[in-house]
Amino acid sequence: MSRYLANFKKQFKFKYVVNWLLIAAALVVLIILSEAGALNRSTTGLLSKIAYSIILATSLNLVVGFLGELSLGHAGFACLGAYIGTFAASAMSAVIGSKLVVILLAMLIGGVVAAVFGLIIGLPALRLKGDYLAIVTLAFGEIVRNIFKNLPMFGGAMGYASKTYNQKELFIIAFVAVIVVLILMQNLIRSKHGRAITAIRDNEIAARAMGINVTFYKLFVFVIAAFFAGIAGVLYGHFTTPILYTKFDYNFSIEILVMVVLGGMGSLNGSIISATLITIINFELQAKLSGDLAAVRTLVYAIILILIVVFNNVPAFKPIKERFSPRTLKANRLAKKAETASTVLDDAAEWNRIETKVKMDSVFTTNLPHSETTEPDEAPKEEE
Repeated sequence: MSRYLANFKKQFKFKYVVNWLLIAAALVVLIILSEAGALNRSTTGLLSKIAYSIILATSLNLVVGFLGELSLGHAGFACLGAYIGTFAASAMSAVIGSKLVVILLAMLIGGVVAAVFGLIIGLPALRLKGDYLAIVTLAFGEIVRNIFKNLPMFGGAMGYASKTYNQKELFIIAFVAVIVVLILMQNLIRSKHGRAITAIRDNEIAARAMGINVTFYKLFVFVIAAFFAGIAGVLYGHFTTPILYTKFDYNFSIEILVMVVLGGMGSLNGSIISATLITIINFELQAKLSGDLAAVRTLVYAIILILIVVFNNVPAFKPIKERFSPRTLKANRLAKKAETASTVLDDAAEWNRIETKVKMDSVFTTNLPHSETTEPDEAPKEEE
């Protein structure tokens, strides 16, 4: 048992768990505020949006950031989860009395259905690369939403009238789902499978030469990302009613991709921050710019995104980013500690400042001089 604890302490690093620990701490604070009545319906709705946006952004980051493949069909997987998950929830609510069990089963069903379609579309599509893969996945998203548009059992063009969940409870379930998704993703990325995935991103030919099953891992990542997108779609389906096919167009896929790019491809923490900020910006612009100013909202949103992209990529702003980056701040803090330690006066009682009878650099030996050595006694002779 002690050996396992020692290995755990050796492998455990706080930076790997700080993101979901902060989310868990924030969730506890939000629950307390909600129970105290400090959160209105609008705020709890915004929190639910942030939660499913984080799941969508981090799951797409698996494909784009860690695998290195460009996919524009993430909205299609969310559409599958939203329609199928809420439809299953409506059917199960008549049999199962617990709403929590119903939504958990609906999330599982929506995720599995999205994963199955991810496998189906991934088998032929992942043989393509770059723009060709993006076009195929974009076409998949458009096909999925148009199929639901023409299915009468899902409401057709009028949308599916799903049963919304209590907003004060939904944001809690959504953030718990975020924490679970982050834990699963981080364990995947730090495992040998995660190293194989990043090796494919860095150099597919070298990874194949090292014996990595490239086809398997591409399908694996695509299916996992589709599964998480389906879960996010179920949360969206319980958040709003009716579920309209127009929500899951290519603009929605582009918005998720923007979250990944702005947060940094291959960075889960960046995807969390960018998904939160973009969702808040959209929410505030939609609240402030309504009616005749609704057209200006898209323009302001685009300008904000352009400014963020310029700040992240223009070389003139690089010194500012490096100055205030967490790595630089940590290095400055360590340098300050080292400087403080060097200014401390030397100890006046240091051993080389105290006079002693024996020089500290003298060489001591326990060997006696050769003249003082004695020969060992002879063995006694046996008597005759």
